[in-house]
Amino acid sequence: MILVTGGAGFIGSNLVAALNARGRDDIWVVDDLEQGDKFRNLARATIADYTDKDDFLRLIEEDDTALHGVEAIFHQGACSDTTVHDGRFMMRTNYTWSKALLYAAQLAQIPLIYASSAAVYGGSDRFVEEPACEAPLNVYGYSKLAFDQHVRQATTGNSQVVGLRYFNVYGPQEQHKGSMASVAWQFHNQLRDTGRVRLFEGTGGYGHGEQRRDFIYVGDVVAVNLWLLDHPEVSGIFNVGTGVASTFNALARAVIAFHGRGELGYVPFPDSLVGKYQSFTEADIGRLRAAGYDAPFRSVEEGVAAYLGQVAGG
Repeated sequence: MILVTGGAGFIGSNLVAALNARGRDDIWVVDDLEQGDKFRNLARATIADYTDKDDFLRLIEEDDTALHGVEAIFHQGACSDTTVHDGRFMMRTNYTWSKALLYAAQLAQIPLIYASSAAVYGGSDRFVEEPACEAPLNVYGYSKLAFDQHVRQATTGNSQVVGLRYFNVYGPQEQHKGSMASVAWQFHNQLRDTGRVRLFEGTGGYGHGEQRRDFIYVGDVVAVNLWLLDHPEVSGIFNVGTGVASTFNALARAVIAFHGRGELGYVPFPDSLVGKYQSFTEADIGRLRAAGYDAPFRSVEEGVAAYLGQVAGG
């Protein structure tokens, strides 16, 4: 059996679909369906079992045999809302919960592949998996960094443990994320509703819409996860991005090109984001390549076309 936490969420549900495509239906999903609409991400999937995240945490804390029969764990469950300022909630959800799962996985010698985030780099201008580059700008980024630091100190080497620092992921099944959905999804909705895509005006030395991010298609993120499942000898913390930063203008133009209509517009940069916004990210993927992962990553133009093609197709 394969365990996927956050399995009804964006990346988790795409992982479940990819495992199904491999012929795996022995999947145990753990999630929080308080936001009930997330069920739609699993409606076409085949799973063996579902457990609420709070019930699951109690289970692994109280029963050392709770993970008996689990072959591997994809830990995607987290609070990913960067606007949440409740540090106690964020640390409990992203750090304490993850520590409990790590302990249970190490005890049972089960591979653990977990979601970290490029938010750990925050205000840094270098994106290498090294402490000198880690400077989170919000408590979400700190919660992810804290667990990465714990992994660096606490893992025994008896089983695979991999942290994946996702950059700006976009793709199908993120609609439930609302304002935290990717800008690709938000641009698509803006264009559909108004015929116009809104971007931030220049800030931090960047021109209008010229802020740059490493945008990565969710299918490529899933491919990295599955490659690691197939290579249990690989452990460590790795960036997962394309290695190429693209401007928000380029992403917006890719959305416009898909629709064959639309125009760009610019809005003032929000005061609330000053000092908390990454104007530039670009994954250094040297360690991932050195570990043996050699598959190509989609460009923004290719990824947006694939994404919106699926949205338009149903």
